[in-house]
Amino acid sequence: MKIVKPNVTLIWITPNAEQVIEKAGRTCYKSKSEITSNNTKKFIKMIIEKGHDSVLEHGVVSLRFICDRGVSHEIVRHRMGSYSQESTRYVNYKNGLEIIKPCFWNSDFCGYDFWLDAMTFSELQYKNLIKSGATPQEARSVLPNSLKTELVMTANFREWRHVLKLRLSKQAHPQIREIMYLALKILYKNSPTVFGDIYEKFTENK
Repeated sequence: MKIVKPNVTLIWITPNAEQVIEKAGRTCYKSKSEITSNNTKKFIKMIIEKGHDSVLEHGVVSLRFICDRGVSHEIVRHRMGSYSQESTRYVNYKNGLEIIKPCFWNSDFCGYDFWLDAMTFSELQYKNLIKSGATPQEARSVLPNSLKTELVMTANFREWRHVLKLRLSKQAHPQIREIMYLALKILYKNSPTVFGDIYEKFTENK
């Protein structure tokens, strides 16, 4: 058994996304003549403030998440995204499980050993089921929520803003807040105007 850390990586983003958004958005106002390298930021902030979020849909991002199965169940509930996820029906974990340690527990927590014992037992019983002739899709019934999974999510900028606002809320589960903060940092780095308000608000209140 191996404990791995949650992670998010960028797969693809619309090239020159903010310029694409501005060019598309100015079609509505017939103001393409006002496109300059200095106006993009101002224009995008304006459409966000006015709630013209449909213009943001011209930017698209694909991110790869490494998280536990429990967190992945929350991510795929967002219907405006496209998903490809590691399948426990077809992947055989007979050589050992990779698991994600919950961010709210560490080795100093008195119940940490109980969680670790449960993971070890799940791995043992999974291997026993495979050895007994069970298929991966049959043996997966004993796999824990903490099992590491890989998930690719593709969505437009409007949907990413919606997801981040929900999943970075203090009312959200700690583990999805952890993984979505990693996503936010990537999105902010690649499109600071579109995601700047969310990044600033979250880092102020973190």
